[in-house]
Amino acid sequence: MKYQGASSGGAPNLIPARMLNEFVYCPRLFYIEYVQGEFEDSADTVEGHAVHRRVEKESGELPSPEESEEDEQIHAKSVLLSSGKHGIIARMDLVEGEGNVVTPVDYKRGEKPDIPEGAWLPERVQICAQALVLRENGYACAEGVIYYAKSKERVTVPITDELIALTLESLEKCRELADSKTPPPPLPDSPKCPRCSLAGICLPDELNALAASEESLETEIRRLYPARDDAVPAYVTDQRALVSKRGDELEVKSQGETLARVRLMEMSHLAIFGNAQITTQAIRELCARNKSICFFSSGGWFYGIIRGMDHKNVELRRKQYAVAEDPSKSVQIARKIVEGKIRNCRTMLRRNCTDVPDAALEELAKWAGRASGAETLGELLGIEGSAGRVYFMHFGGMLKRDSPAGTFDFESRNRRPPKDPVNALLSYVYAITAKDATVTLMAVGFDPYLGFFHRPRYGRPSLALDLMEEFRPIVGDSVVISLVNNDEISKKDFVIRGGAASLTGVGKKTVIRAYERRMDSQIIHPLFGYTVSYRRIIEVQARLLSRCLSGELAEYPMFCTR
Repeated sequence: MKYQGASSGGAPNLIPARMLNEFVYCPRLFYIEYVQGEFEDSADTVEGHAVHRRVEKESGELPSPEESEEDEQIHAKSVLLSSGKHGIIARMDLVEGEGNVVTPVDYKRGEKPDIPEGAWLPERVQICAQALVLRENGYACAEGVIYYAKSKERVTVPITDELIALTLESLEKCRELADSKTPPPPLPDSPKCPRCSLAGICLPDELNALAASEESLETEIRRLYPARDDAVPAYVTDQRALVSKRGDELEVKSQGETLARVRLMEMSHLAIFGNAQITTQAIRELCARNKSICFFSSGGWFYGIIRGMDHKNVELRRKQYAVAEDPSKSVQIARKIVEGKIRNCRTMLRRNCTDVPDAALEELAKWAGRASGAETLGELLGIEGSAGRVYFMHFGGMLKRDSPAGTFDFESRNRRPPKDPVNALLSYVYAITAKDATVTLMAVGFDPYLGFFHRPRYGRPSLALDLMEEFRPIVGDSVVISLVNNDEISKKDFVIRGGAASLTGVGKKTVIRAYERRMDSQIIHPLFGYTVSYRRIIEVQARLLSRCLSGELAEYPMFCTR
């Protein structure tokens, strides 16, 4: 049957043969990678890229069937062909044969499996799709070959009627799923998940547990991704610095002196403060690698971001816009965010304030309960403000009074500009947290400027402010408390002019180090029970929010530390 589907430009909507492999292996993997456009390398995929390097460069001739000689030997690498009849496109690692009788050869990184067929079903379907493409282009193709690099074995796959029928059936299911607005559910407790590079995006165990009954959360949930990120942010605070690209590194220089070199593969994003500069070549390379460049004022105001092409998941942004325009749906998410923030504020006071009155803790618990039942955003704003006044009324009680570094008094929360060192610290840390939330949301596929609790305002990343609300007390405030109480910062790290306080250059570096230390610290996830860093938790919350909008979760699960 000829496939009639077409893109907006009129060209056939071709399914890559590799995606057919992914679909047969796991339909959800296919949806996340093909429909939502998400991908993340793992050790296995990096090794797979290395195996394919020998065949990814185009070489050798593949004459058309009409021009080929009967005894002409064919050995063509990286051959791209398509089938309009079946709607398949295939990049074949190798095509070998004689005359117009050819065989596609697909390279795989692992060992030949010990099964009767000699190759896994997804791989056999993929090689069959390649054979169908070759047949439509006029070649005779009765079999394919899968080469397993680790065991150095070739497995011949006959292109039988049964395999063709299964391949075409899988192809039709692929298209049906590609047109769906909702991804298929994760595989339940599957042994496939631990080796999947998209496990941290899919979150199979977490979603299955949250979507089922509460009792299921008592079962073990596997952490299928690293507890910490290998890539971390890079900060440039020297006002005379120039960031440039040198090979696979970024080089930071100031007045001819090299201050630092950062490997691009080890950096998640770049943060530039004040008048530091960056070359066009460095910007282009970071955009190509989808690594954000965040710009701050010298005082720490987060005011801009550069990133490569937007995330391909347009459907997520459409759902985000629809929910943001519906007050009744927005408030369902917003009240979870506010309740989580208030509960975390209460936990901070209970842990760190020795003389906090029981009445204050009871009042915060009361406001958290009211937040969970708020019916309008206006009501929720009032609840959040009332809880904030109670929290900051006792915030000073979490700070050490007598210190060689000086006394840091705190009376109330103030900003724009902050009037005292503690408020300067809070504002600076919150700005960095907003940066991380913005970068994370963009990586997931959200528009960070349209929120559900914080309403749109020109230039304000409202959704990033939503995401960071639960983490203001347990990340931002915790950093400030540790800086003061551990004597890591002193009065000489601030400049006070005209009643406004700001950090010195040395003070900013001290704060950034403490912040990154906090983000890298690991805790036991209160819902899922495994150990993970705060940076990972923020990403998980963003992905759970996306699953909430897609309908996979009934409600957004707030993050409350124990």
